[in-house]
Amino acid sequence: MDSPRSPLVVKVGGSLFDRVVSLLDLFREAGRPVLIVPGGGKFADLVRRLDVSEDAAHWMAIAGMEQFAWYIASHGIPATTAVALPAGVTVLLPYCALRESDPLPHSWDVTSDTIAAWVARELSSDLLLLKSVDGIHHRRRLLERVEDPTITPDEVDPTFIRFVFEHGIAARVINGRHDDRVRRALRDEPVIGTLVDPRF
Repeated sequence: MDSPRSPLVVKVGGSLFDRVVSLLDLFREAGRPVLIVPGGGKFADLVRRLDVSEDAAHWMAIAGMEQFAWYIASHGIPATTAVALPAGVTVLLPYCALRESDPLPHSWDVTSDTIAAWVARELSSDLLLLKSVDGIHHRRRLLERVEDPTITPDEVDPTFIRFVFEHGIAARVINGRHDDRVRRALRDEPVIGTLVDPRF
């Protein structure tokens, strides 16, 4: 019998909208507490096309994340406004949590990637970013590990790498379209993707 694994913050990218049911099955199967941070996806993309101030865009995009959160919750997952370690698989409703503390700059340099990193920092948790890419690339090469805090790759928002390094967060970026990779990452096993871990 496996020993209980520590809670994990998992950002589910908005591009994985069509994969929600499969991913939730994998999270349940893993048998560890998972706090899901939803991406903005199509909801945030709409905000990008509007001519609004950075303040308005920030909160509208986070409201978009919350819409995706409710879609995830509609598949039988409890939803919470509390940035707290979950008992099981739970999805965060980020709008209320962030309105209360407003911890991050209001800029498109901060998206759900850095918001998920902030949640992981608040909970002293590791972070798993599920996207529709294999990881972080630099000069057209997939990086197994990010060791330079100054790089700004296209696969994550411009603030993410620096935030993770500044706050000592272990983060992994993997392709959420491969069940086997997600399963291995949830078991803390080696997996194709990119590790960002400034602690080692």
